Amino acid sequence: MGKIKPVPFRHRPKGMEILYEDMDVIVIDKEPGLLTVRANYEKEKTAHQILTSYVRRGDCKSKKQVFVVHRLDRETSGVLVFAKSFNSMENLKQQWGKTVKKKYLAVVHGILKEKAGTITSYLAENDDYRVFSVKDQQRGELAITAYKVLKESKNFSLLEIDLVTGKKNQIRVHLSEKGHPIVNDDKYGRDKSRGRLALHSQSLTFNHPYSGRTMTFEAKVPEYFHSYNK
Repeated sequence: MGKIKPVPFRHRPKGMEILYEDMDVIVIDKEPGLLTVRANYEKEKTAHQILTSYVRRGDCKSKKQVFVVHRLDRETSGVLVFAKSFNSMENLKQQWGKTVKKKYLAVVHGILKEKAGTITSYLAENDDYRVFSVKDQQRGELAITAYKVLKESKNFSLLEIDLVTGKKNQIRVHLSEKGHPIVNDDKYGRDKSRGRLALHSQSLTFNHPYSGRTMTFEAKVPEYFHSYNK
């Protein structure tokens, strides 16, 4: 793992904090509101674009790239890893459904009867890009979400989530269908406001694609998460 020289301030990326970087990977703490990668209908800056500019250091002739390994929803904050080579990306993707550990925090509406458990279903997506569970295994993809309650207040619960699989909108759909949607989820929840989605990628553990060393990265919990559990 090669060392990275300090980067001039003018080239440091905005909308994220770099938690770790070497010759093979770059790990960030993504702010809410920032897309991971551009969708067909979006024109705004994405984490992928910002990091591509960052690794090129203002050199318009540079062909350096960053490669998308996984994604976080626009309003989800926290740990996100990109590869800095095609081989590193392939290595990480091969790990993803096997050894990579993904922990999230979520604030949900209500008090859960079961304080720990696993939600399993098959997820499908309709023409309006809305994800939902189906009984027919041929129509959906297997999704598994493990959770446990960390704290409770009168109206809200703070959950720690182990994302066993990583399907689109998986956590949001599973918790909504369980009757405890994530706070400020205006797509799958009961909130119509434009408040900050209370979902955070807290930590990510994977084996370095070059050295094989197990690495864990954590992102600081947003302060407002604690306000729901006082």
